[in-house]
Amino acid sequence: MRRTLCILGGLACGVALSQFPEYAQQYTQRLGGAVDELRIITTDFDRAAVEAGLTRPQALDHYGDSDDAFLVDRGRSMEATFARYAELSATLSLIEGAGAAERFTLLPQFFDTEIGGRALDNFKPAMPVTMEGFAYAGAGFLIGYLVLSAITRVLLLPFRRRHRHTV
Repeated sequence: MRRTLCILGGLACGVALSQFPEYAQQYTQRLGGAVDELRIITTDFDRAAVEAGLTRPQALDHYGDSDDAFLVDRGRSMEATFARYAELSATLSLIEGAGAAERFTLLPQFFDTEIGGRALDNFKPAMPVTMEGFAYAGAGFLIGYLVLSAITRVLLLPFRRRHRHTV
């Protein structure tokens, strides 16, 4: 009975962990899409600044120097957009350059709540048919089996039969 429970726990954990590569892929695709859109905005702003004979900081200063509150706010918004573009681009580069095990540790660290939440909302589980998926499934099974084995062993400890040695 204990072994069956541990195998079932291992299978459940294996199936759950095998979904990480698919989620990571879907997250990376969404992150890449956000970076692409921010790149378009950034490139367009920089192009317009160059056409006006300005650098990006000079163009942003024009917004900030305005007496119009709307333009000042737009300048701040563009600065935030450029910062987000830089941050998400760096995150995407790290995730894309990471190996399977490293991605597992990096993704939570760089988890963008908006992008990660949307990826999770639309996540569709997938059958792992890659080596990475099989590796995560195997690791999940092993972890689940060992954890449940340890838990059941501890919980059943008071019910173990004690053999008395008679001399």
